[in-house]
Amino acid sequence: MGLPEPGLTPGRLIIMPEQILRNKVAIVTGAASGIGRATAGLFAREGAQVSLVDIDPAGGKETERQILDSGGEVRFLRTDVTKSGEVEAAVHQTVKQFGGLDILVNVVGVSGRQWGDGPVDECTEQAWDQVMTVNLKSMFLCCKYAVQSMLKAGGGSIVNMSSVLGLVGGDADFATHAYAASKGGIISLTRSIATYYADQHIRANAICPGLIATSMSERVQASERIRSRLPELQPLTGDFGQPEDVANAALYLTSDMARFVTGAILPVDGGWTAK
Repeated sequence: MGLPEPGLTPGRLIIMPEQILRNKVAIVTGAASGIGRATAGLFAREGAQVSLVDIDPAGGKETERQILDSGGEVRFLRTDVTKSGEVEAAVHQTVKQFGGLDILVNVVGVSGRQWGDGPVDECTEQAWDQVMTVNLKSMFLCCKYAVQSMLKAGGGSIVNMSSVLGLVGGDADFATHAYAASKGGIISLTRSIATYYADQHIRANAICPGLIATSMSERVQASERIRSRLPELQPLTGDFGQPEDVANAALYLTSDMARFVTGAILPVDGGWTAK
């Protein structure tokens, strides 16, 4: 297990190894598909030993198979990240198998539309509770047990997945207020962790993706009206981002290249929040 250096040498240029995450141990939640799968695969190619954490056994096993076929070192752990005991067990199993934990990337997240998420006057209590549990409580639990391990080891790096809707208000096409509140909560949690644990060499940063082409965004991908707005919303490409765009940002933030970066909130949104 590779630990971050306790101090910084002024003016020192970081020369990265051929594999950026060589000898690192990572947990990636939401690894059964989309951004989580792309992140886990990239981390494994960059030398990390990766625990794949997800509630979906079929998708998780498929991610595991893909990484094993490419020569990576990986293990799928079927885990409900809203359950404290299951999260604690996943962290324990990771440390036991791979010898420690350097990196946590929290990707798990859901849209609440299926339970009635919407503008605050219409949002159902079921949607609010479900979204807060899956999107925010899961982040708390995963950070809680990962940080406990990282404190024993002397440091580590956390990346939490938020959203552009945690930074800016959504118009009628994106009026899911429980979702937005959960993503704003992730930003606040991340900054609080970054501040409190900085002197113990634990870094915490958040990524705020825009519209990314995953199964979670199928509704907007199928909407001709929203697709026609992409040049306005994400002017850099006028198109959806790809899971790999977010995975690359997570790779930077969790690697030693970002050893002086903590508490950062990084939009990966094609220019959405720059306006």
